Amino acid sequence: MEGAGAAPWDRTAAWLVTALVTTKFYLLFAFLFGHGFVFQEAAARRDGVPFARRHARRLLGLFLLGLAHALLLYAGDILMTYAVLGLVLFAVRKADPRALLGMAVALVVLLTAVFVVIGLVASGTEGAGQVSAHALKEMQARQSAWFRGGAGGVVHANISAYRQAFAGALLYGPHLLAAMLTGLAAARLGWLDPARSTPPSAAGRRLLRLGLLIGLPGGVLTAMCSYGPLDARYYYLGQAVDILTAPALSAAYATVLLSLLHGRFGPRIAGALAPAGRMSLSNYLFQSAALAFVFTGYGLARYGTLGPAALACGCVVLWAAQLAVSARWMPHVRYGPVENVLRRVTGGRRRHRSADVLAASSKARPR
Repeated sequence: MEGAGAAPWDRTAAWLVTALVTTKFYLLFAFLFGHGFVFQEAAARRDGVPFARRHARRLLGLFLLGLAHALLLYAGDILMTYAVLGLVLFAVRKADPRALLGMAVALVVLLTAVFVVIGLVASGTEGAGQVSAHALKEMQARQSAWFRGGAGGVVHANISAYRQAFAGALLYGPHLLAAMLTGLAAARLGWLDPARSTPPSAAGRRLLRLGLLIGLPGGVLTAMCSYGPLDARYYYLGQAVDILTAPALSAAYATVLLSLLHGRFGPRIAGALAPAGRMSLSNYLFQSAALAFVFTGYGLARYGTLGPAALACGCVVLWAAQLAVSARWMPHVRYGPVENVLRRVTGGRRRHRSADVLAASSKARPR
């Protein structure tokens, strides 16, 4: 649906999503995962429990959720990768923040170099793009038949697709780790500390300009290598550009969001986004369940029949629905459903009984 025979709106949608979205947001989520590590550590210290044991249980819970997710719903799961990289975060947790930033930069540069080498080899190989495209079409035809079958066919298709997804996780894992290390360093240095947060400063404006000047051209070049006018031989060179420049555009997006949160409509924006953020894991898995119902034999079996434009519009509608459901759900519960399961695996249920008693007594106390 995205090749030369695709409709113009589908080619445009795929091009824009690659230029503006792909890679940029998974880096933001990885950054937040690393940033949250410090708060998990502080919570364990506050509760008087060994952080190593709690962290290990949490990562095990994430890994098992990710394994079920990959087998049953979507092979491109990220939770298992987070669980493995979470072990690395634990190993380097005592490193100096500036050393963490240095490691992050080194990972990005080394991964860029790897893709440049792969890209140079691919661009100099006559017919490589055509061969890979032919093999990809054959694989997609097989997976399409499996995804449209029954539950067994869907699981079989996910297992087959995960082999490719696993290779991608190994290849792009350093990029995710770099974002996590940056998030951990940012938390140690207090970059996002509300007490230090101010409306857009001169430094923030410089970061925004730099991010746009580097990130936007990088995203455009990546899209050109993926969807034209450059051909498939330049795909990996485009990926090298994306790895190097996507962090800049991610930083620009984060700067814009922080500026909005400090602006006139900041409380309204925070109020709309916060409930979904509190149950982000539940929303992540629900998205896969909803899309599996639409595209696989679990439900409507529409796999391979919708183009990128329809899919992008559908995802926006799904996201808006999740914001609305989260806003209605979270005022009545402490945690989202999957978050609650993970907390029980981690040991959170027992830990918070005393906190619940203190909260109840404070409400009953005369003011």
